[in-house]
Order: sequence, then structure tokens, then C-alpha cells
Amino acid sequence: MSILDSLPDEPEEDPSSESPTPQNHWLDKEQQLMPPQIKADAPLRMVETAFLASTASLIWFINFYFPLGPVLRIFFPVPIALVYLRWGKRAAWMAALTSGLLLTVLMGPARSLLFVMPYGFMGVLLGATWCRRLPWIVSITLGTLLGTLGVFFRLWLLSVLSGEDLWIYVITQVTEFIEWVFFNLSLLTSPSVFLIQVGAIALIILNNFIYLFVVHLAAWLLFDRLGNPIPRPPHWVQVLMDYEG
Repeated sequence: MSILDSLPDEPEEDPSSESPTPQNHWLDKEQQLMPPQIKADAPLRMVETAFLASTASLIWFINFYFPLGPVLRIFFPVPIALVYLRWGKRAAWMAALTSGLLLTVLMGPARSLLFVMPYGFMGVLLGATWCRRLPWIVSITLGTLLGTLGVFFRLWLLSVLSGEDLWIYVITQVTEFIEWVFFNLSLLTSPSVFLIQVGAIALIILNNFIYLFVVHLAAWLLFDRLGNPIPRPPHWVQVLMDYEG
């Protein structure tokens, strides 16, 4: 028996263990040389949140010292609601908090509270309802309740700071309005205190309901062009606005 016959057989080469092809070799080298990908979501979220929070603060600041009527007031909660639509709940709360802190530095804590309650919270609320695609009647109703609470909060805070009951001035204005209505309706009775109180609350609720409706209209027309649409309004609103979208 020869020596060659006594040697062990060499194992057959596994085709799967062959050396990588030149193409795969270059791909592996490119993957090793490529830097790790940095996610752009976090910096973009931070920049947009800070920018929109400062925008909301600037709108409030300009309207406080240079009031332009109801034009700027419509956009008080809009930037924070846009943050919610683009980046979610946490970013919206951070935007509301940042706006309050910025206004605290610029105008003092009392005036910053007048923005945060209700407009900062209203921006988060509207963003949440729009993100969940709730009908307009739901978001407007919830916003109206929050806005009404904000009016009473403002009256309470300003009454504490001024040392006067500002609710009396509201009641005086409502009393004059109701007396004017009674006079034009040829009613000889004078309005009761309960009727005046109810009338004051009803006027505050109506004012906030109209305000929220106008905010929805502005956001509907604006956010469609920004690529963050809100739920569609009722059909009669679309017909009235002659809007197709």
C-alpha cells in the first residue's frame, strides 16, 4: 500500500465558504467607510418646536402692545396646534411651556399666564382633536369650554392683581345690553339679577364659540397649504367658502 493511499482524504470545499466576490468586497468596504447615519427628526423637531413657540409668543406680544383688532388674536393657539400635528403631544406641551417662559421673560409672569391659560392649552387641545380627526362641532365645543374657563381665570387673576372685582364691570355692560333689548321689545319689566348673570355667561360662551369657529376656518385654509390638513368642515361651510380640497 502506497503512502498516498494512507493519507486522509481532503475535505471538499464548501461553495458557500468561497472568498467574497470583488463586488461584495467593495460593498463591505463602503459600508465600513460610511459614517453612521444621524437621524434628522430630533433636531428638526427641536427647531420647529422652538420656532413655532416663539411665533406664538411674538403674536401675543405684538397684539398686547400694538393691538390690530381680532386679526392677530385668531392665531394665538394656531402655532402650538401646528406643533401637535407635526410632532405630537410632547412637542406641543413643550411649545406651550416654552411660550409661557419666553413671555415671562418679556412681559412678566402675570401676562404670560394670560396667554398660557387659555391659548397655550387651547393650542394643545385643538391639535389633539385635529390629529384624531374629530368633527368640528366636537373641537369647537371643547375649545369653547376651555375659552370660557380662560375668561373667568383672567377675570379672577386681574381682580386679584388690581384689588377690584372686575366681574362687576362685566355685569354692568351686560345689564345695559339687556335693558336696551327690553326697551326695543317694549318690555316694561326690568331684568332680574339671575337673568343678568345668565346673560353674561351666555354672551361669554357665544363669543368663544364664534372665536373658535373663526380659528378653525383660519387653520383649515392655512394648514392645507402647509401639508398638515385638519378635518374637513361641514358641507355648508365648504359651499359658503366656495372651497375645494
